[in-house]
Amino acid sequence: MNKKNIHVVGAVIIKDNKILCAQRGAKKTLAYKWEFPGGKIEEGETAQEALKREINEEMKCTIEVLDQVEHTVHEYEFGIVHLTTFYCHLIEGDPVLTEHIDMEWLPKEELLQLDWAPADIPAVEKIAEGKLPEEYSAR
Repeated sequence: MNKKNIHVVGAVIIKDNKILCAQRGAKKTLAYKWEFPGGKIEEGETAQEALKREINEEMKCTIEVLDQVEHTVHEYEFGIVHLTTFYCHLIEGDPVLTEHIDMEWLPKEELLQLDWAPADIPAVEKIAEGKLPEEYSAR
């Protein structure tokens, strides 16, 4: 049986040198796992457009999408997830929980303490090891 390919985007939102991490709810696939907020790319959308729309819908705030962090392909039981993550910063509003049960602003050194969804881990490791782009948090 062919698994379906699911193309999703995740926002690595930086504010005051901390990164927004969001926890999935009990009813979702990958319940209670942590992830970068985002969602599916709809037909005809670019990854950046999808990310802006999803963050607007999910977190009720406006972001600017900056450089790509990572692209990961991970096979789950329910399908093959193609996850592209981008550094972002908030332009307007503060994130609120509509789909997630919890969120944390963490310094990159503490990211690996959370129980992340498998597809997010390569991006988390890259961010934790690297240095945050100065220009994103300074604006």
